[in-house]
Amino acid sequence: MIGAHFRVVAEHLSFPEGPVALPDGSVLLVEIASGDLSRVSPDGEVIRVAHLGGSPNGAAIGPDGKCYVCNSGGFRWHDRPGFGLFGGMQSDGYDGGRIQRVDLSTGSVELLYENSDAGPLKGPNDLVFDAHGGFWLTDSGKTRDDDRDHGSILYGRADGTLLRRVIHPIIHPHPNGIGLSPDGQLLYMAETATGRIWRFKIAGPGEVERAPFPSPHGGTLVAGLPGYQLLDSLAVEANGNICVATMMNGGISIVSPDGASVEHIALPDLLTTNICFGGGGLRKAYITLSATGKLIEIDWPRAGLPLNFLNIDPTQPS
Repeated sequence: MIGAHFRVVAEHLSFPEGPVALPDGSVLLVEIASGDLSRVSPDGEVIRVAHLGGSPNGAAIGPDGKCYVCNSGGFRWHDRPGFGLFGGMQSDGYDGGRIQRVDLSTGSVELLYENSDAGPLKGPNDLVFDAHGGFWLTDSGKTRDDDRDHGSILYGRADGTLLRRVIHPIIHPHPNGIGLSPDGQLLYMAETATGRIWRFKIAGPGEVERAPFPSPHGGTLVAGLPGYQLLDSLAVEANGNICVATMMNGGISIVSPDGASVEHIALPDLLTTNICFGGGGLRKAYITLSATGKLIEIDWPRAGLPLNFLNIDPTQPS
């Protein structure tokens, strides 16, 4: 069991998410409520890299060294005393889902995709790059007062030439975190409202082998958490464990690849939303506590999985 000891790296953030630990020790993250991509230095200084508008969420470094960001177009925000900031419904100023690419050296922002082969993006949430240089992403859709979109998993090329819907519809709201197994053969997806983790066997870039009925979407269930637990974004350990940010039961749930073992690390924010690994040996976990606006750091007992194209050497000591 991991102790509850952690260091607050930065606070007063506007609903942070999408952390990416960089080789220089800084952490990129989005501030969803302000629409910014920010960089947090090891001493906690927060520098705005770019203003993205809408509601930027998942972020990842691509094969060109630029930062690719899922933007879901805007939420309605509420600040509840004793709880903190939270959002949910599609905002009145919703301006469409999109994938944006940011040059970290200049802060310039490029619109990469706002449509897939199936039509407009609705609520892009999270993404992960494979070894081929393409990326898998979840589109959670948007929720309105009287209806909502079904979710999807899509596959895109980093050069802007293809974004294809692969898995649709995901009718249980909604697909959120996404990640790859250490061998790159399995795609993991966290489903928020059901508290479930699913896996899909990858057949090739942008292709999956679907499990038969009664699977609701071709995925195979890894684990379902009991009670009122909502799942957000995830990261994978080098040994294959799936570490998924857990809301309402605020913390990180660590799930073995076969789903037989689940460990929960409690944290003091009901909207614990994301985790990434960095530092020497990839033995530090950076976690976003979104309702209270914090980025924290925890010494992790196992190594995280190196991400494609991020260029952090996991063999270097901290």
